[in-house]
Amino acid sequence: MTDEELALSYVDGNNRAFDLLLSRNQSKLYSYILFVVRDNDMADDVFQETFVKVITKLQQGKYTTSGKFGAWIMRIAHNVIMDWYREQKADKIVEPTEGNDLSNISDRELYESNIENQYVNNQVMRDVRRLMEKLPAPQREVVFMRFYQQMSFKEIAETTCVSINTALGRMRYALLNLRRMAKEYDVTLQLAV
Repeated sequence: MTDEELALSYVDGNNRAFDLLLSRNQSKLYSYILFVVRDNDMADDVFQETFVKVITKLQQGKYTTSGKFGAWIMRIAHNVIMDWYREQKADKIVEPTEGNDLSNISDRELYESNIENQYVNNQVMRDVRRLMEKLPAPQREVVFMRFYQQMSFKEIAETTCVSINTALGRMRYALLNLRRMAKEYDVTLQLAV
């Protein structure tokens, strides 16, 4: 049976169908959640809350087989993550960790020049990271994935469960906001050559 058929079977009362759905989708879903939140405990909580919402929505008849079940649960997980961040009033969609700390990004690969240029370029990169922190969470997420993780817009769209046009739109608004903030704070965003 496909995931879609299993979902409908569960709605009809087959609890074993849900066990199969869970076993088929848990690894991919958990990996996605962990990728976004970068914290094992939080990922566990979000994963659990996501499946509670999946069960609730299935029982309420809010699932239709018009799309892939996997994409449907990824969208639910994405919404749970966004809700959690809103509740916490956190301003970060991707939490820096030891291996993912924005301050550890190597600026030196971007330029090769004298010490004055190096100082200017270090300051520009610090300013960019500081301005990025002021972006709305969805925009910051797209900028981080695109520029710091070299993900394609297709990969970004799939990971965040939005269309490619939405991912592109978020990037466009992020760049406009970065330019506006740079002007507002009188920050130069051009690297010295």
